[in-house]
Amino acid sequence: MVADFATERAWENFHTPKNLVMALTGEVDELSELFQWLTPEQSQAIMAAPGQRVRVEDEVADILIYLLRLADVLEVDLAGVVEAKIRRNADRYPVSEVYGRAVKYTGSIPSSRWSAGH
Repeated sequence: MVADFATERAWENFHTPKNLVMALTGEVDELSELFQWLTPEQSQAIMAAPGQRVRVEDEVADILIYLLRLADVLEVDLAGVVEAKIRRNADRYPVSEVYGRAVKYTGSIPSSRWSAGH
């Protein structure tokens, strides 16, 4: 549907990987702007705020549309790469080591030395 939409409008020449990444980044920025100054509690309740649900949904849709278009242009199998990445992350972040902890895998720090943000 996304590719057909672009084709019907003869936008293929504009949908270069560079342009799509830039557009995607812009849409992520627009979504970020909706959350920028909210408290954690306000951010969790944003979908109940008058008028905010539609704004959030529109930005999320724009992000997904550009991501789908980028994957199409670059011939990326999104389902395949997501599955592969989740499998790699399962190895990198074993439940026994990270359960309930926000940790960053660095590849060089033993699991017993992992800490939040490192």
